[in-house]
Amino acid sequence: MTATAPTVAAVPAAGRGPHRGPVRRIIAASLLTGAVLAAGLPLIVFAGAPEAAITGSALLGFAAGWALLAVLSARMTDQPQQWALVPAAALGAAGLALLVLAPDDRVLTAAGWAWPPLLLTLAAWTLFRTRRTVAAGSGRWLLYPVVAVMAAAAVGGAVETVGLAADQRASAMPGQLYDVGGHRLHLHCTGSGTPSVVLQSGLGESSANWARIAPAVAGVTRVCAYDRAGQGWSEDAPSEQDGLQAAADLHTLLDRAGEHGPYVLVGHSIGGDHAMVYASRHPEQVAGMVLLDATSPYLSAAGSPHAGPPGAIAVLPSVARLGVGRLLPTSFWSALPEPAAARVQAFTTSPRGWRNVRDESATMPALLDQARALTTLGSAPLAVLTAAGHEGDPDRVAAHDRMATLSTNSSHRTADATHAGLLDEEHGADLSTRAIDDVVHAARAGSPLPPN
Repeated sequence: MTATAPTVAAVPAAGRGPHRGPVRRIIAASLLTGAVLAAGLPLIVFAGAPEAAITGSALLGFAAGWALLAVLSARMTDQPQQWALVPAAALGAAGLALLVLAPDDRVLTAAGWAWPPLLLTLAAWTLFRTRRTVAAGSGRWLLYPVVAVMAAAAVGGAVETVGLAADQRASAMPGQLYDVGGHRLHLHCTGSGTPSVVLQSGLGESSANWARIAPAVAGVTRVCAYDRAGQGWSEDAPSEQDGLQAAADLHTLLDRAGEHGPYVLVGHSIGGDHAMVYASRHPEQVAGMVLLDATSPYLSAAGSPHAGPPGAIAVLPSVARLGVGRLLPTSFWSALPEPAAARVQAFTTSPRGWRNVRDESATMPALLDQARALTTLGSAPLAVLTAAGHEGDPDRVAAHDRMATLSTNSSHRTADATHAGLLDEEHGADLSTRAIDDVVHAARAGSPLPPN
């Protein structure tokens, strides 16, 4: 009988153990799954939700990725990464708490003093466990960018929290807050004379944006700049507000502040539509109107660049909570003089500022419908300004022409300034101030409005 050689098990080549390929693929698949869920849940499942829900759903997505790594590595490889259950549990618990408790901006801001150091600690611990339990060449390098992102988020969150506190200390509020029923609104009035001018800000703006115009108008008559709910120094409303609700707030605010009409209503961008809604609800309080490159209320929601469900805009408050806005300050640079420029930048880049953009974008279709309810101002003087950048937009010009027909005493002017420059830049603000002065004088004298 011929002897047979004993069977010898195949020995894997050096550096190519059978566990290394699978665990590397599992790490990659788990991280990819977590990233997809962290993006998909806020953008699809919770699309347009408040900040707490957006952040909470993203954390749940990341938690699922870590949990998947722990479970699959234990079942399918000889390199179990059960330590991944720790970040899974920490992020999952935080995400569920945000979804269930739905904290408001005040609570989220206060939490900013706690979660950054905790997240930084978790990132350091994760790095330690990665180096200790994942063999070199087994996909360890895939986890390093994740740890770096966790650390960067922690540092950015700390910077944002400190920055918000510094902004609050540096920005002394002019004027006063008045309770309008469940929340308080900010109003700052200066000057004297009649009719009083009421300034209404555009999307993502605040009363600080009128820093060039309000003092100039105050030399002619009384002028009031205010913040809608969620803007500037005003408190948040219990829920999103459409134009009718904002008009009711303004009516209550002026009454409780002891201001008396009739008023010259001045609105920039969607502030013009808010002015139109107010005029349709309270025509007896309107002495005149100035529309500064106002958003057309005659377009459908699809025709407005901002109107409709907030979609991706809703994630911006959560992103701002990581200090991203402070890393790119030039993107929100303002031509206003100090301290107004700093106040505008602080609000624009804050989570609260982005949430205000989200809320007002969501209610813009209703606002535009409500602004169309204004069909006439009678003979009250009306000045409509079109920014130079929109001269070539026939729809915009036609809409402004149509707005000018609301009064038998109107003037449609082309302003040599950008949309934002009508408030921010010296020349543009001068053109806006001149239009306001013209309307005030025409309302006082009962005279025709100058054409330009």
